[in-house]
Amino acid sequence: MNVSKDAYSLAAEAAAALKDLTGVDSFDVALVLGSGWGPAADALGRTISEHRVTDLPGFAAPAVAGHTGTIRAVETESGRKALVLMGRTHLYEGRGVEPVVHGVRTALAAGAHTVVLTNAAGGLRPEVQNVGDPVLISDHINLTGANPITGATFVDLTEVYSRRLRDLAREADPSLAEGVYVAFRGPTYETPAEIRMVRTLGADIVGMSTVLEAITAREGGAEVLGISLVTNPGAGLVGVPLNHEEVLAVGRATASRMGVLLAKVVNKL
Repeated sequence: MNVSKDAYSLAAEAAAALKDLTGVDSFDVALVLGSGWGPAADALGRTISEHRVTDLPGFAAPAVAGHTGTIRAVETESGRKALVLMGRTHLYEGRGVEPVVHGVRTALAAGAHTVVLTNAAGGLRPEVQNVGDPVLISDHINLTGANPITGATFVDLTEVYSRRLRDLAREADPSLAEGVYVAFRGPTYETPAEIRMVRTLGADIVGMSTVLEAITAREGGAEVLGISLVTNPGAGLVGVPLNHEEVLAVGRATASRMGVLLAKVVNKL
């Protein structure tokens, strides 16, 4: 059975409500801001309007600290209209797959042809990664056990994360590294054995989001740029316990840099 038409109809309904709330007929780009990324939104441009996500059909209030639960319409310096989702629903919240990707589906229905996905991630290569480093996602490994597409709908994932957009990001910040992102379902952090496993598989950063949204964006024909913020080394790599407060603290400390980076990239689109 294919994904129910209700999911797409709900996204179209949310996009129509978004137009009424913001007065924006169509958006050029959508950005999903992960844990601790919220303050970066202020650097993107002039805020047209901001609303609670729960003002729109199909959205639930975020259940994770560091996600503000608002949606913002922004006009960038270059005159583009950006839709900024200040938080996301995660698979581990137990609401199912469709709420996880509803924000991206709504953005596509609202006209966005580019989707920028950000997240907080564990670094798997501490020998070359520092806490606070942004990393461009070049590819992903989906270990969530879920997929937003069902039935005989075959979507090419050869280039989920656009090489063109990664090149634009490096023009904005030549120091940016890139790597493979691996997603677990969560909410527990990975064990040291799991970290060793995914390092062997070729992963460079690890988290609990992004991949289902990226697949959904590609299904809808959008270009995707993924950026992870390394907020901690993976479990067992440095012998320090992991906690969400550390993730948020790193996000707050680097918010200005991340905002400037996102603004430069969006203005180059």
